[in-house]
Amino acid sequence: LQTFKASRVGTIAGCQVTEGKVTRTANVRLVRDGTIIWSGKVGSLRRFKDDVAEVESGMECGIVLDGFADVKEGDVLEFYEVKQVEKTLE
Repeated sequence: LQTFKASRVGTIAGCQVTEGKVTRTANVRLVRDGTIIWSGKVGSLRRFKDDVAEVESGMECGIVLDGFADVKEGDVLEFYEVKQVEKTLE
């Protein structure tokens, strides 16, 4: 939605969760114009002034990406988790 500059933190991305939920431990991809620009981890996840572990669908939050500051308005952040599933015999 909007970006904010903070002297100690870097660039904060003001976001709205459109579907699913955002968790602090999830991996994130930054998509700009249909191209994946960056992939990594969430540095900070805040709702108003509070640090939170997750943000549900329909809510707004502030996200700092770990080691990436070139966030622009209109970028899409995709959050995902990698799970290891044991193979089963059928």
